Amino acid sequence: MSFIKVRMLFICAAVSFLAMPGTAIAGDESGFYIGAGTGDTSIIDSDIDASDSGYKIFAGYNIGFIPLIDIAVEASYVDFGTLSTPDKSIEVTGINTFGLVGLSLGPVGLFLKAGIVNWDEDSIIGSTNSSSSGSDPAYGAGGRFSIGSFAIRAEYEAYDLDNDIDMITISGVYTF
Repeated sequence: MSFIKVRMLFICAAVSFLAMPGTAIAGDESGFYIGAGTGDTSIIDSDIDASDSGYKIFAGYNIGFIPLIDIAVEASYVDFGTLSTPDKSIEVTGINTFGLVGLSLGPVGLFLKAGIVNWDEDSIIGSTNSSSSGSDPAYGAGGRFSIGSFAIRAEYEAYDLDNDIDMITISGVYTF
């Protein structure tokens, strides 16, 4: 390749990159965000295979100091719904804390999250009621689409409780 072709290619690439300011400075935005979502919760273990609708409310802070990379901390309350079969019913709620890391490509982003959930479980087996609680690992992955300060997130979360619970949600997020 000649020097002129290399220079023209470099100039075209630089202009294209700079023409998309959301991409060029995607990691430069820091701020608080809040959100809420709903979705499907499922549990599969030796005693129960069930699903129900669940919801979550969350808040976090995005630490944007590296272009194209999102780093955030997030806390949430999650209600997994009532997971039941004819002879067993489980209601689980939890408070989560997560660390998130993601790739931000302007209005579209992908992220991974890992953290811990402090949960409470109420079970009814036949006519016997029981309660348990604990702290266990949680992790997930998802994607987002942003328009201004509003974003829509789709994500999968897995909770390693006494009974493993999976949750798939769609959430609305507002960044301040």
